[in-house]
Amino acid sequence: MKQSLRAKRMAKHHRRLKQGSKLNLVSLMDIFTILVFFLLVNSGDVEVLQTDKSIKLPASFSEQVPENNLLVLISATDVVVAGRAVGSVADLLATEGDKFEPLAQELKYHAEKAGPLTEKNQLTGRPVTVMADQKVPYQLLKKVMATCAAAEYRDISLAVTKKELPAANNGEG
Repeated sequence: MKQSLRAKRMAKHHRRLKQGSKLNLVSLMDIFTILVFFLLVNSGDVEVLQTDKSIKLPASFSEQVPENNLLVLISATDVVVAGRAVGSVADLLATEGDKFEPLAQELKYHAEKAGPLTEKNQLTGRPVTVMADQKVPYQLLKKVMATCAAAEYRDISLAVTKKELPAANNGEG
C-alpha cells in the first residue's frame, strides 16, 4: 500500500525522535579551554601567607606583595619557625639580653640548609618574614628581630593585613 506524503513525513519525524541525542563535544571543549586559560591568567595575582587562627595581624596600607621567605610566627604562647615550634613566649620574655638561643639555633639550621649568602644578600642578609599577633609587646618583637639579625637574617619583613586606602574626603575636615 502506498503512503501519503503526510504519512511519510510523520514516519520520518518519529524515526528522528527515536534516535538518541548526540553530545556536541566541540562546544564543550571550547568552553573548558577558555575556562582553563582564564584560571591560569588570574591565579598568579594573589599570594596569601599561611596564618594561624590564633594570630590577628595588624592592619596596614602596604602595597608591597609578600615574598615566600622563611616564616617566624609568634602566637600568644609559642614561637614557630617554618612550622616547627622552637620555644614559648614566656621563655622568650624571661630571656636576658636581646638573643633567644632556641630561635638562633633554628635560624642557623635554616641558614646552613640554604647555603652561603649570595653577593646580593651580603649587605642585606637573608630574608625572613615575622608574623606576630597585633597584641605582641614590642619588647618581645624586638628580641625576635635582634635574634634574626644576629643569625644573618637582616632583611626582615613584618606580615600585616592589607587595609583599603581611605577614600578622599573631598576637603571635608
